[in-house]
Amino acid sequence: MSLKIGIVGCGKIADGHVEEIQKVPELARVVGVCDREPIMAEQIAMRYGLDYHTNDVERLLAERKPDVLHITTPPGSHLPLAKLAIDAGCHVYVEKPMTLSLADTKELVAHAEKAKKKLTIGYTYLFDPPALEMRDLIAGGALGDIVHVESFYGYNLSGAYGSAILGDPSHWVLQLPGQLLHNNIDHLLNKTLEFLEDDEPRITAHGFVRRTQRFGDARDAMLDELRLLIHDRSGSGPTVYGTFSSHIRPAAHFARVYGSKNTAHVDYIARTVTLESSGSLPSAIGRLVPAFEMAAKFAKAGARNVGKFARSDFHFFSGLSYLIRAYYRSILDDSPPPISHRDIIRASAMLDSIFSQLKDAQSKAGGSR
Repeated sequence: MSLKIGIVGCGKIADGHVEEIQKVPELARVVGVCDREPIMAEQIAMRYGLDYHTNDVERLLAERKPDVLHITTPPGSHLPLAKLAIDAGCHVYVEKPMTLSLADTKELVAHAEKAKKKLTIGYTYLFDPPALEMRDLIAGGALGDIVHVESFYGYNLSGAYGSAILGDPSHWVLQLPGQLLHNNIDHLLNKTLEFLEDDEPRITAHGFVRRTQRFGDARDAMLDELRLLIHDRSGSGPTVYGTFSSHIRPAAHFARVYGSKNTAHVDYIARTVTLESSGSLPSAIGRLVPAFEMAAKFAKAGARNVGKFARSDFHFFSGLSYLIRAYYRSILDDSPPPISHRDIIRASAMLDSIFSQLKDAQSKAGGSR
């Protein structure tokens, strides 16, 4: 059986979805796309040779009857669109963040479970090659007991997306409860879920504005730096540090997993996983050797990436490809989805906690103009 896939929201990320779906014709095919701007839907249909586009999601659901609807619209529309799709008999893939609040996420998960439909979220970095390699190392005991995790996500405010937000006081990102952070820190948080046990871990959040530019409107309240300390309420298990930064250069994206045997550095941009070297030789020689050992490890990781590139397996949407395949197989096999509904709720709970703590900082930033 090949699943019929519909897509609503035809912005840039939708291209990635269509490209990856078209690589798995044995699992699925795109039967229609929708955007409230007709030209957006028409253009993506033309780019990918699709025979159906519309600006009416209800028409898409009624006429094309997709088995799965991918929702790649701004977050404020996720809840009503997902419920509409579920009521029409669809499983639903939703881009992050799932909804605007924990209450809305719980409502959506309950709606999907009542209808016996599978719901997933676009946490693609969980399935990027470095993340998969990291899990293999942990499962094999290479790191020992996990003591601490550091998750870092960098953002470039002068890049295409950042410039668009700062250039438009009515941009949809500014309408989110957590503004810029709300649209990005899922990338920071979702990598921590597998190391935490609590449904609502204890979080200490500190957010602030580092940029000096002021506009005299909603843009001034947009926090652009965030620091987090996260741990289970029991006090057991690993601790987690989280950093979101719009100013640290380069705009890195990595996780460091500190274990009782080894520490792994997981680089999502360079697509490398390396174990830190610990010196075993005496005195000055012992301080010289680790640099060469690390160079050798990076060279080995680079060689693996060359091999993946040669096999056409080294591309930007590797994680998206993995997630889509795993999600579709879970539907076809009626097996557990690649991201549990529990983890979807846990991530949403973390977002709620963070934004609740940041209200004062956001208010002060907006009032300082």
